[in-house]
Amino acid sequence: MKPLGTPASLQGVFDRVAAARGVLGADRDVAVDLHGRFTLATARRLARLLEPLSPFFLEEPVAPENSHLIGQVVASTVTPVSTGERLYTRQEFLPVLQAGSRWLSRIFLTPGGSARYAASHRCARPSTWRWPRTARWGPIALASCLQVAFATPNHLIQEQSIGIHYNEDAEVLDYVVDREPFRFVDGHVERFTGPGLGIEARVREADRRGHAWRNPVWRHDDGGFAEW
Repeated sequence: MKPLGTPASLQGVFDRVAAARGVLGADRDVAVDLHGRFTLATARRLARLLEPLSPFFLEEPVAPENSHLIGQVVASTVTPVSTGERLYTRQEFLPVLQAGSRWLSRIFLTPGGSARYAASHRCARPSTWRWPRTARWGPIALASCLQVAFATPNHLIQEQSIGIHYNEDAEVLDYVVDREPFRFVDGHVERFTGPGLGIEARVREADRRGHAWRNPVWRHDDGGFAEW
């Protein structure tokens, strides 16, 4: 998808979301992540186009440096908007909330303070999450995020990637001694009761193994950098 989408490319997005909606039915949700790759105009057009499919939310419709425009996206659609994946401080979150963002997602550096900001603006907080690829950004991070979620009244959902397709060289659960705490049943996980974060991870083993995974680099047809 180019930043300024053509009718054909926008229809392609609609068709893919429609296919997911057809499989999931009306009793389950489908969220659409735009990865901040769109101009404001294209994000607004796509948001309106997708409304008949009732998305759970649209995530990162504009790039983080254009977060001040998020209010215009929110005003253009009835679909909730999620953002915050690449915002790190309360100072960065505040103008987004003031601009009218209804939903707050993926708080990285200051989850407690940002969660309070979200609550004060009547926002739900869908997820706190980091890439679960290694012991450093894997089960320990996921367990930490879940502990925050368990203690945050306005927390809504928790994103995780156990068993997802891009875990080619290291699965999240490869780094834990006991997998039971991460057993999800019907989309839910029980509150951890073990000491500390509630898990035991193979940190030293993972450190010896190391990793070489990097974000893929995508480019537009003109050679310009495209966000993953």
